[in-house]
Amino acid sequence: MRAKRLSEYRIMWVFVFFDLPTGTPKERKAATSFRQELLKDGFTMFQYSIYMRHCASMEQAQTHLRRVKAMLPDEGEVVIMTLTDKQFGMMEHFSSRKPTDAVQLPGLFDML
Repeated sequence: MRAKRLSEYRIMWVFVFFDLPTGTPKERKAATSFRQELLKDGFTMFQYSIYMRHCASMEQAQTHLRRVKAMLPDEGEVVIMTLTDKQFGMMEHFSSRKPTDAVQLPGLFDML
């Protein structure tokens, strides 16, 4: 029963990509507020303008999608993407430009 609840295809990752203006104090405040709200909702920084959050199900992911949409700043670009844990586990992460330095990101099942 536990394996069914923890399926690699049911567990979701929500990514929020954003490019927000920061040219004025008001824009910087809005961008900072958006990042702080993401952190309060359980997102962690993946890269400077990319935040991610683990969700146990699509239903939980939808809840966080709604929350992100409710906190959208007035200006800038925001993209929200969801991946299954299986898809997330196929992602490759490079810390430099050398392909030999690729790091395979573990899915939740790889961490158990």
